[in-house]
Amino acid sequence: MSDFTPFEDRLTALIAALSPAGRRRLTTEIAKKVRQQQQQRIKSQTAPDGTPYTPRKRQPVRGKKKRVKREMFAKLRTNRYMKASGDDSAAAVEFTGKVQRIVRVHQFGLKDRPSLYGQEVSYHERQLLGFSQEDYQNIEELIIEKLS
Repeated sequence: MSDFTPFEDRLTALIAALSPAGRRRLTTEIAKKVRQQQQQRIKSQTAPDGTPYTPRKRQPVRGKKKRVKREMFAKLRTNRYMKASGDDSAAAVEFTGKVQRIVRVHQFGLKDRPSLYGQEVSYHERQLLGFSQEDYQNIEELIIEKLS
């Protein structure tokens, strides 16, 4: 049984009454709202269940000079890399291009080489995409608002 089953049961009848163009507008708006929520959660460095991300590993003292460190995933959460789309049957939020590999490594806590000839590094699991109970409620409220 999927996590979406109770959510789908309550809203299926209401959504079925919409025209295909109306459903497409609704799913596109849902995808944009979900993307916005995911971006805010990534910015606050928390997983969908509310736990904070594992912090970065400390860098050596004699590292590169005058290098400004950004927070984790600052560029990944921008609209350029995080795309929202919807059609008459589904809404999707996904990462595009080469950043998908980076996201997959962090999402599942895999091993990767940070540079071409570098050593393989094991990354901690940091869930970038996922649904919380609050996300389900926000989507449901958005659908009800659009249908009323």
